[in-house]
Amino acid sequence: MGTALVLLADLYVAKGDYVRAMKAYERALELRQKALGEKHPAVAAVLNSLGNLNASQGDYARAETFYRQAIAVRRATMRGAEDLLVTQYMSNLAQILTARGTYPEAQAILQHILPLLESRLGENHPELAPVLNCLASLAYELGDYAQSQKAHERALKIIEDSSGRNHPDVASVLSNLANTYMEQGLYAKAEPLFERAVAISESALGPSNPSLISSLGSLAILYARQGDPRATSVAERMFEVVRENFGARHVDVAIALTTLAKLALSHGDSARAVQLHEQALELRQSLLSENHPLVVASRLDLARAEGARGHLERAKRLHEQALPAMQEALGENHPQVAHALMSLANIYMRQGHFASAESKLQRALTIQEKGLGPTHPDVARSLNDIARIHLAQGRLDDALALLERAFLIQEEILRREVFGFSGARLEGVLSVLQADEDLLYALVREHPGNARLRHLALSTTLLRKGRSVGEAANTSRTIYHGLGPAERESFERLRTLRTQLARWSFSEAASAPEADLQQYKELVTRAEALEVQLSRRSAAFRTSLTAPSPTELVQKVAANLPRDGVLVEFVAYTNDTLVSRPTMTTRRKEDLNYLALLLFSDGRTAALELGAAGPIDALALSLHETLTRRDSSLTYLGPAQALHARVVRPLERMVGEARRLLLSTDGQLALVPFEALHDGQGFLMDRFDITYLTSGQDLVRRSQEQTPARSVVILADPDFGHTRLASSQTLAHVPPLHTRAVSRRPPPTLRGPESPERFWPPTPLPGTRREAEAIQELLPQSRMLLGPAATKDALLGLESPGILHIATHGFFLEDAPEVEAGRAAATFGGYGLPRRLPANPLLRSGLLLAGHSAPAYASPSRMSEKDIVTALEMEGLNLWGTQLVVLSACDTGRGEVKLGQGVYGLRRALVTAGAQTVVTSLWKVDDDVTRQLMERYYQNLLEGQGRIEALRSAMKALRRTQPHPHYWAPFIAMGRDTPLEGFLGPRTARRP
Repeated sequence: MGTALVLLADLYVAKGDYVRAMKAYERALELRQKALGEKHPAVAAVLNSLGNLNASQGDYARAETFYRQAIAVRRATMRGAEDLLVTQYMSNLAQILTARGTYPEAQAILQHILPLLESRLGENHPELAPVLNCLASLAYELGDYAQSQKAHERALKIIEDSSGRNHPDVASVLSNLANTYMEQGLYAKAEPLFERAVAISESALGPSNPSLISSLGSLAILYARQGDPRATSVAERMFEVVRENFGARHVDVAIALTTLAKLALSHGDSARAVQLHEQALELRQSLLSENHPLVVASRLDLARAEGARGHLERAKRLHEQALPAMQEALGENHPQVAHALMSLANIYMRQGHFASAESKLQRALTIQEKGLGPTHPDVARSLNDIARIHLAQGRLDDALALLERAFLIQEEILRREVFGFSGARLEGVLSVLQADEDLLYALVREHPGNARLRHLALSTTLLRKGRSVGEAANTSRTIYHGLGPAERESFERLRTLRTQLARWSFSEAASAPEADLQQYKELVTRAEALEVQLSRRSAAFRTSLTAPSPTELVQKVAANLPRDGVLVEFVAYTNDTLVSRPTMTTRRKEDLNYLALLLFSDGRTAALELGAAGPIDALALSLHETLTRRDSSLTYLGPAQALHARVVRPLERMVGEARRLLLSTDGQLALVPFEALHDGQGFLMDRFDITYLTSGQDLVRRSQEQTPARSVVILADPDFGHTRLASSQTLAHVPPLHTRAVSRRPPPTLRGPESPERFWPPTPLPGTRREAEAIQELLPQSRMLLGPAATKDALLGLESPGILHIATHGFFLEDAPEVEAGRAAATFGGYGLPRRLPANPLLRSGLLLAGHSAPAYASPSRMSEKDIVTALEMEGLNLWGTQLVVLSACDTGRGEVKLGQGVYGLRRALVTAGAQTVVTSLWKVDDDVTRQLMERYYQNLLEGQGRIEALRSAMKALRRTQPHPHYWAPFIAMGRDTPLEGFLGPRTARRP
């Protein structure tokens, strides 16, 4: 009886119509009890279904009642030993008891039924999977993550073997297993499992099914712990799924609120976090017992948010009320207890109660080391927090011992986890670690004479600075030289996606409203997924490319310095309070300072605090602006001398007799040609030989470079579709790109647009052809790609030339001004510049080349995306073994400055692609003067000068005829300074 109703109820459940399903099950139960009696197996089955339905709706009390009734009825009908249905009902009861926080009874039930099933069915029977999953979830709640992982992995294998890899039950176990990885700090292993769980659930059950909730919530937390901006959108999606399925009164609503609150707190919005945590706490109190672990957790979450808001007394009361209940529910050695102790200790620290804070943190550290292992992220955080207390107490040596240990743990975690990150994800992770890094720099400011502290700060800088470009370069090298055809095919797909992104970014679609940007978002998502996939596949090979031991790195860098050289690491850092851990991962410009860390070839270190970053950045920007002008005035001298006095003069007193400065810049200093700084008597290039590095670690990475290639490729004078003119002619219809003439000469031709707010076609560059021909005269083996042959396809198809020289128009697009709706801000290459420029700065830097067919335009006022090659696309080049890349064009060294990670533009792209030395420009350069500079540069190279030394010599020579630094100082060279290998020299060549 009631079979039809049961089938109907099952159908309602599948459709998500839980109200009708409940009514149908209840009616079926009533009919079966009347017809069959209350002690019948069919009655037990309906009771179990009602338990399942109430559990899915968050009514755990009713679910528990139905499960207990189902077990009792089934047992009353059995003869002899318990059958499989009883064990199934008991497993369901154990799951609901776990959800209700009744852990001892749940554990006893599972330990009772698991051996029964194993003995009757074997160790790999599908019926074991739900029991193992429940047992693993219980171990997770009790903080035994290793045991939880083991049981989940076993359950996953059983389900996949019996039901296939894409069964909905697989998604649940994957999500649970990923949670155990996440709590153990194994983020790179957790993320792909969460993503796979979401994909399976969406495919099998639809985009809004309830099984997504857990995976989305955990994935949002994982992203947040790594500083990934996608965390908020994932959490918001989770909240929508919860609301769509369960309304406003469900336990999963509280989980969604809690997730959103934690993200708000990580972004510094403590008021919003308090509001959301209060809603979650009220909801859990109404649905669960007062001392349920989730209710206690909500109190602690609220306490943390109140502490961040500055309501310290309320925060302390909430902590002190919740902590005993948590210890009673979970045990005194649970990792969540350690979290609560850390949070309470932070309150004590801020109130100046250092002894109480330290005792709480020491206890938390003991719990974490025992339960999570000695290299867990929480262990490093506790060590850093205890160090902060020691600093507040004036115990610098004690603090340093802890900071050193924490640094080594964080570095070990980074090296383990980095293979699961895209470039953007790695940047997020580094931003999360920034607070601890800034603490070290602030300490150096306070104790510049402490050699041990300077060594630790310098080790941190060498390992973290430019880390994202270093890891991206390792992936690129591995793809080209360590992986197989499948990975190369994936990388080609990634290159295609990047080209599609570039094409879209310069199309009219880029100006569409936010709601119409779905295509762009999909391209970004697909490209990042491929990037992560390639990063993971390269893990085994890349382990051989990891940096030296953190304890040895400073000595190895020092050993690679020239004897008369000094490494100067400029660092922009937040002026840390030294005591309280910041709650935000963002850095405010007004809080930034500059610090210079110096390393000498004999291993000595020094440190110099340069002061607030704001005034220094303003001087750097002012100098850059004045150097971009081509007038004959000396307006540049003011900022050149002021910046010298602020940054260089204090360093000169410390470097002594050293003649070589190896500069690793940060912030706006990355856009400064230091050679052009002036001390009132002369330029800095007359006092020092200057080399630019992404990080001092570049000096050590050289041992991992490929065998130098010896071919030469020159792309120059691209055919932009104009009718070819003699080099002395100009196009009358093309307006001059700059109105300030030098002396009485005609306006010069530039290798880039003065402003994107003009209509072009790009101006022909006759100097680039003469430049290419002069280089070929010096290097007869050069492969020349001129005019219509200087195409984007030709560039992207190159394989490791020894020298790559590109002479054309370059560009870097800064944010466009606001414009009226419906009108483009400017035109670029025949496209209206979007009112919304691409977020990725590598899509805003690039070069102009000839199109595929270089059509002859009747009215040359348009170019196609085939003419534009962006930095993002050039990042995919194979330049491993390439000794030198010269971008003889405008603005090729500019880009978006990201603190600690360098300039995101063409120079970064070329380093990522493998180039050993890169020459780029910091502003718009004159066509003919640049030709002169480049001819002399290559003459110097072929006379055996180093790659950076040769540019320096060419600059000095040009300065004799062009004294304004606008002409001789626009180019900087980064990377190796050794002479080119495999090219004939010295040669005698005609001097211009």
